[in-house]
Amino acid sequence: MRDLDFIRDYDVEVMRLWRAVTTPVQLLQWFGPEGVFIDACEMDFERPGPWWCAMRGKESYQVFKVSGQVTSVHPPEDGRGSVSFTWAWHDAADRRGPESFVSFTVEATAAGARLTLSHRELADTETAQDHTTGWLSTLRKLDRFFGKTLAEQED
Repeated sequence: MRDLDFIRDYDVEVMRLWRAVTTPVQLLQWFGPEGVFIDACEMDFERPGPWWCAMRGKESYQVFKVSGQVTSVHPPEDGRGSVSFTWAWHDAADRRGPESFVSFTVEATAAGARLTLSHRELADTETAQDHTTGWLSTLRKLDRFFGKTLAEQED
């Protein structure tokens, strides 16, 4: 099994970051890799329960569906919060593939707020590499959502 961790710092209040990673209307503005658009979604990371998202490639129009269960939600009442959920891609026949586990952790920092995105128990190295590419692309969209350029992110 493979695990991934990505960390981003933002010049925003911790509750602003929390809303961006949990509320449906804000999630849909940045979720998913560059080059795809959200075709349909039922994503609410503010409460435990099922979620799913169908994304479509802008050029290929191929549909990518992913789903899972929100397993825990801990708002950042003390400056640190997290939301955890299961994750599994669907195949062309809409069958769920191997399940893995994702968490978004937000915490206050001296300069604003930090997001740690963790993806656990990926099946193998190739799957981990594919998810690394996808999450880095998705995080670039979150950077833009907050008005942060890639150059600023790397400083």
